[in-house]
Amino acid sequence: MQGVQAPTGATQAKDRLYTQLAGSFGRMNRALLQTSNLCELLQMDLHAMRTFVGLDAATFMTVAASLNPDPGQPEQSQTDPHTTTEHGEELNRS
Repeated sequence: MQGVQAPTGATQAKDRLYTQLAGSFGRMNRALLQTSNLCELLQMDLHAMRTFVGLDAATFMTVAASLNPDPGQPEQSQTDPHTTTEHGEELNRS
């Protein structure tokens, strides 16, 4: 009959290394979960920035177009468009 053998030094070292490995895998798993969560937040932030940039660019272009008229086109007068003819002449409303 053979009884249960007492653990040897090599077996104890192996068990200790497996325990360390399990701890390392646990830490790596937590780090990967955190990285995954941060990537999701980054994706949401990038989407929000894309939306903001689109709206901000549209506003900027509108303001820039009104402040800096195209040099190739004649300046539009500040008159009421309903009081001018199609050739730009003002109608006389008396």
